[in-house]
Amino acid sequence: MHAIFDPVIPYLRVATEISILFCIIYGIFVYLRNTRGALVIFGLASAWLLLLIFAKSCSLSVISYLIELLGSSLVVILFVIFQPELRRLLAQLGSYVYWRGQRRREMIGEIVIACTDMARRKCGALIVIESRMRLQTLVDDAVPLNDRVIAPVLESIFYPGAPLHDGAVIIRGDRIIAARAILPLTRSEEISPRLGTRHRAALGISEECDAVTIVVSEETGSISIAHRNVLHRDLASDELAKLLETLLVLRDDDEFSETAKLLEEEQSEKLQGGPAERGEAER
Repeated sequence: MHAIFDPVIPYLRVATEISILFCIIYGIFVYLRNTRGALVIFGLASAWLLLLIFAKSCSLSVISYLIELLGSSLVVILFVIFQPELRRLLAQLGSYVYWRGQRRREMIGEIVIACTDMARRKCGALIVIESRMRLQTLVDDAVPLNDRVIAPVLESIFYPGAPLHDGAVIIRGDRIIAARAILPLTRSEEISPRLGTRHRAALGISEECDAVTIVVSEETGSISIAHRNVLHRDLASDELAKLLETLLVLRDDDEFSETAKLLEEEQSEKLQGGPAERGEAER
C-alpha cells in the first residue's frame, strides 16, 4: 500500500512547504503593506531584480556576483527597515490571548453598568453577543453600526423614543455592529405565558445559535440571560457579571460544557424553590 503512494509523497511534501512559505510571506506583506518602509523595500527589491536581469543578460559576471551577494543581505536589510513593525508584531502575538480576555472583561463591565441603569429605570433592552457562530443574516437586515461597547452608547440606543430602541443590538468582539435587529421568536410551548416578546426573542435566537442574549424587562426591570435554550431570570448585577464572565471569557470546550450544565441546574433549582412568578406580563 505504501509503495503506491511513495512516488507521490515527495510532491506532497514540496507542495506543503510551498503553501506554508506562501502563507507566511503573504501574511508578512499584508501586515507591512501600509507601513512607511513598504515603499522602501519595494524600491530596493525592484532595483535589485532589474540590476540582476541586466547583469545576467550582458554577461557581467563580477557585477552579477556582487548583486547576488547583496541579495543574500536583503533579509538583514528587511529586519533593519522594519524593526519597529516587527517588534510591534511580536508584542501583539505575545499579548493577544491576554488582551482578548481583558477586552472581554472591560466590555462585560460596560454591559453590566448599562443593564443595571436601564433596569433601575425600567427601560427595555435586548442585547445579543456573538460567540463562535456569526449572525451575519441578522446583521444584514439591521441598521449597521460600528461603535465601542460602552454603557452610554447602549443606554442611548435603548432610550424610549430613540430611533433604534426597537429590536436588538448585536455585539461582535468588543464592537456594536448592528441595532434594530429582528430576532426569531421561540416556538416552544413550555415557555411561560407571562413572558413577553423580548424574552421570546432571546430564547428564539438561543435555539438557533450559541449567542448570549441579555434581556432587560420594560415592565418589571428584571435582567435575564438566554443561552443555549436556557433562560436565566431575575439576575442581580453581580450575578449578571459572573454569568457573562463564565459564558464569554471561558473558552475551553470541556470546562464550558461542564459550566453550562451547572448553570442549568442552578437555574432549575432557582425556579423550583424561588418566589412565585409575577402576575403581570413582561414585555
